[in-house]
Amino acid sequence: MAQNQRPKSLLDSLGEEIIRILTPVSICMLLVVLLVSILNSSSSLSVTSSIATIAYSETGSDSSWDKFIGALLNSLVFVVVVTVATFILVLFFYLRCTKFLKIYMGFSSFVVLGFMGGEIALFLIEEFSVPVDCITFLVLLFNFAVIGVLAVFMSKMPIIVTQGYLVLIGMLVAYWFTLLPEWTTWVLLVAMALYDLAAVLLPVGPLRLLVELAMSRDEDIPALVYEARPVTHHDSASRPVQRRIWRERQNARLDSEDSSSLNSDLNSTVSIVQSSHNGARIARVEEGQVSERDAELSTPLIDRRMDAQDGMSTESLMLEGMGLGSSGAIKLGLGDFIFYSVLVGRAAMYDFMTVYACYLAIVAGLGITLVLLGLYQKALPALPVSIALGVLFYFLTRFLLEVFIVQCSLNLLMF
Repeated sequence: MAQNQRPKSLLDSLGEEIIRILTPVSICMLLVVLLVSILNSSSSLSVTSSIATIAYSETGSDSSWDKFIGALLNSLVFVVVVTVATFILVLFFYLRCTKFLKIYMGFSSFVVLGFMGGEIALFLIEEFSVPVDCITFLVLLFNFAVIGVLAVFMSKMPIIVTQGYLVLIGMLVAYWFTLLPEWTTWVLLVAMALYDLAAVLLPVGPLRLLVELAMSRDEDIPALVYEARPVTHHDSASRPVQRRIWRERQNARLDSEDSSSLNSDLNSTVSIVQSSHNGARIARVEEGQVSERDAELSTPLIDRRMDAQDGMSTESLMLEGMGLGSSGAIKLGLGDFIFYSVLVGRAAMYDFMTVYACYLAIVAGLGITLVLLGLYQKALPALPVSIALGVLFYFLTRFLLEVFIVQCSLNLLMF
């Protein structure tokens, strides 16, 4: 019976995992598309001045080559700043300044929700002529931002509230990125995808160093990440159990302890949480008893002792559990949410058919990334495949639509 409750294959479990991580990503992209559609024609909106446009300010009179070179300079400056900031994050995490990092992340969340969210709320109030006084607006905005910070960084908040605020933070930041000049936006998307690839896969990549440091300490990285609720399979028997593990450096130790642990009681549980900062995943180990919330948010327990009727070896069970099994809790960094949404938001400024094509490309890229993650069982960046497919489908769709429109116009002139 226990055998029937397990996922029969990696692909069976991946379908459930993709749905659980695709739903919030889709909601974030939809909200950005709605904001772009509503506020794009507003005269109060203009191209924002930020670190992404510090090297070059695009104007309509510039040639395409000048815009391309300027966009490259802007993207280079932005990637350098992000790289330096990530290395500083690694340094603070190495020095065990975890409380400082949490305070900084909380302040950043407050700024996004309070200032960015407040300005967008003012645009919407002006667009729909909503009657509200200044004091009421400020009180509601302050409470909204404070509750958001508590929801993201306080462990006793319901998970649905935390997930909702994380999606809102990703949506707000993504919308402001869509206000960048067009050439800068597209070059920046490609540059960030390449940065994500290097930062996660290179031996000296900052995200890889951060993940390896967290794994060596069995700690979580204080970062803005979305946690998908894992799929739970309930076991009727109260048997000694152990959580699934997805960490290569633990495999050798677990295999060496297999023979002794089969004959002794296990007092420790190994908990796995797949997380990312722009796609990177981490794991942690907890000793002792597991609280109700930890049991809810992390992966369900599985029996390490194999019954004869299961017909599976410990090795095959571990291989099943190291991938993105149906009991794994996936964490996706908000950076992935943001740049996925920026792509479809920029597409929404052109045509909704292009939005649909870019959305399908991002979904396909995310699915491919999750499949590769389950097969290779190592940290992989979440941006490159989706961004590459999204950008490709965007320009192909625009080209095909323009060709179709020109062809229809010629046919009408002929008749």
